Amino acid sequence: MGTTQITYMGLFLLLILIIPLMLMNKQLKLSLNKRMVYVIIRMFIQLTLVGLFLQFLFERNDPLLNCAYLTVMIVVAGFSALKSTGLSFSKVGIPIMAAFIIPNIVMIFYFNKIVINLASPFDARYFIPIGGMLMGNSLSGIIVGLNRFYDAIRNDQKTYFYTLALGATRSEALLPYVKNALIASISPTLASLETIGLVHLPGMMTGQILGGSFPIVAIRYQMAIMLAILVIRYASTLLAIYFTSIRAFNEFDVLDL
Repeated sequence: MGTTQITYMGLFLLLILIIPLMLMNKQLKLSLNKRMVYVIIRMFIQLTLVGLFLQFLFERNDPLLNCAYLTVMIVVAGFSALKSTGLSFSKVGIPIMAAFIIPNIVMIFYFNKIVINLASPFDARYFIPIGGMLMGNSLSGIIVGLNRFYDAIRNDQKTYFYTLALGATRSEALLPYVKNALIASISPTLASLETIGLVHLPGMMTGQILGGSFPIVAIRYQMAIMLAILVIRYASTLLAIYFTSIRAFNEFDVLDL
């Protein structure tokens, strides 16, 4: 049992469904058409290039090449987090990179070697897709967590300074903001865990079923990856807040970004 191929005609038949959306945008005077065209073209180009490169990686299956590709993903994700949070690279660039690297590398090796029990944890068919899923969730978690953490401090400076004035340490004064940031970061994952299988069939499970795996095998993989995502999202967000907060405050405990 294999996967039925999607032809270029099939993609075209989906693409023409965008036309009614663009007509509706024009009718509603929404300035979305240019952006929709741009992102669709960009998606086709990016995925085509990535697909060709991944095919090359899978054929070579070289641990050094796989690690190099994963490193590029980590660097791109780190800069994306900085851009999305508006934080200074000179101040917190390295801490954010560290918050990505440490939990993701540990989880990838733990998942591949301990959970799946692969002969080689660098096997490209597992190393790169699983690493990509983990880092994508780690990225979104860090962005949500850091934005919530630093925005809350900026908007609630009086309470923060009042807590410090009462004799609290910086860690004690920041604890409520850390809690709120963590809740905001992992809430989407918890909601997904709560409704998975009932409201939606997730991508990894669907992909494996379409690829010919038995549903019960695909389900076990999905359970494993969702648990890994929950751990990695929590850990990377917490580390990002901790590492960046070391550099984000001056000697007077004032936010200085």
